[in-house]
Amino acid sequence: MAGVTTVFVFNGPNLNLLGTRKPEVYGTTVLADVEALCRESAAAHHLELDFRQTNHEGVLVDWIHEAGAAVKRGDAVGLVLNAAAYTHTSVALHDAIEGAELPTVEVHISNVHGRETFRHHSFVSPVAAGIVVGFGVDGYALAIDGLVRKARPLRAV
Repeated sequence: MAGVTTVFVFNGPNLNLLGTRKPEVYGTTVLADVEALCRESAAAHHLELDFRQTNHEGVLVDWIHEAGAAVKRGDAVGLVLNAAAYTHTSVALHDAIEGAELPTVEVHISNVHGRETFRHHSFVSPVAAGIVVGFGVDGYALAIDGLVRKARPLRAV
């Protein structure tokens, strides 16, 4: 982990509307505030943050390939991914994560298991190193911490 410098955080469709879309479900925090939270969490682990959002599935696939290559080079620890609705629909994201061999923590702001039935299934979960669900935007910081802990296991005392 000596040369690792970056943690990626990718956000899928409609997260650009965070803070205004369904505030009763997702809260009133805007995506820029989530980015600041993630930057603080990354800095606590001496990592840079690469934070992105897109509404386009193919763009996410390309970014996942890019992040996987960075991890293989030793330049990154992995990915925190809020794929949003693509979580429940995208075999392409599953295959990209698996193919890129990208350590990924899946994150959801709401408890998707307490919502509509179609949100209970994830194509991302089977290829994720871990999942953080239902902690609001704080879940992003938890996901970064978990990803780093998986990459840098605690030593036995």
